[in-house]
Amino acid sequence: MASLVIDNVTKAFGRVQVLKGIDIAVDAGEFLVLVGPSGCGKSTLLNLIAGLESITTGEIRMGDRVVNNIPPKDRDIAMVFQSYALYPNMNVRRNLSFGLETRKVPRAEIENRIQRVAEILQIENLLERKPSQLSGGQRQRVAMGRAIAREPLIFLFDEPLSNLDAKLRVEMRTEIKKLHQRLGTTIVYVTHDQIEAMTLADRIAIMKDGIVQQFDTPDGVYANPANLFVAGFIGSPAMNFIPVSLSRENGHLVAPLVTADGRRFTVPVPADTGALAPEREIIMGIRPENITDFQEGMQSWAHIAALECGVNVVEPTGPDTLVYTEVNQTQIVCRLCPDAAPKAGDTIRLAFDTTKPLFFEPGTGNRIEG
Repeated sequence: MASLVIDNVTKAFGRVQVLKGIDIAVDAGEFLVLVGPSGCGKSTLLNLIAGLESITTGEIRMGDRVVNNIPPKDRDIAMVFQSYALYPNMNVRRNLSFGLETRKVPRAEIENRIQRVAEILQIENLLERKPSQLSGGQRQRVAMGRAIAREPLIFLFDEPLSNLDAKLRVEMRTEIKKLHQRLGTTIVYVTHDQIEAMTLADRIAIMKDGIVQQFDTPDGVYANPANLFVAGFIGSPAMNFIPVSLSRENGHLVAPLVTADGRRFTVPVPADTGALAPEREIIMGIRPENITDFQEGMQSWAHIAALECGVNVVEPTGPDTLVYTEVNQTQIVCRLCPDAAPKAGDTIRLAFDTTKPLFFEPGTGNRIEG
């Protein structure tokens, strides 16, 4: 395994700047996920790490080596592609061994590696089959097996689960997590799926427009997003964003909230700062799980505000029910227990956790620290 340092890396195609000064440092054995919407630059960054594209400026280091000018075959990396890229005329055994043969690995060592990989991925019974005889999940296992057989310093995964159905994606996600725990090799994994990012990563780099918006642990990006983009991208359903005009009541700074039918309540704001002051227009963010069922006894909890509102839409999901309502002329979603699920048109009482809101600048989108 090896550490990976991406130091002020940029990439331009002609006059188009695709990556704009990327700084990421990954310890040996870490699982890094690059996540973001299409066009954010994550796959381009992976190609730079692999050596498939050249860097415009900056430096990439693997361990103690600067690899900017080292060709892909000499970087000691292995890549798993979205398209599997298996040789259709070769059986699984040959797909696993072919790359090792071209590198002149001794035959006995090749057989040992194939046997080990087959056991790890539980594909011993598939070794004599050709790719056309395999399911999508089996083909992905073989593609992963080919990378493992290389025994590289770093694994690169380029959206490897995108072609699989939802159930199989969950299963393969678990397999990849187990694989990392077993091998302990450094992994860089590209995805547009924030659930994959949250469940797999030791640390996540969230990208937008060629810039890393936040680089942190899954818990860090979820609980302490750096800006509106990160707050809205991570989490399903996404964080609610409510425009508010701050005011002072009884000596305290508060964010007034008004439901569609005119009911009013306030949320305390942490402190007076330059950005948090009376008559200041800001955006308040709160996650759906922090607006939930109001239960017996909650009226005595200092951090819970009761919110009575009308129900617009109800979405059962099984373990919980999503309820949509309106506050400050903005639709928000709340997460309720399925046993307490209302119907559209009902008026319900919700528990709003006043310690959970985050505050953002409307113009820049940056988080406001209270």
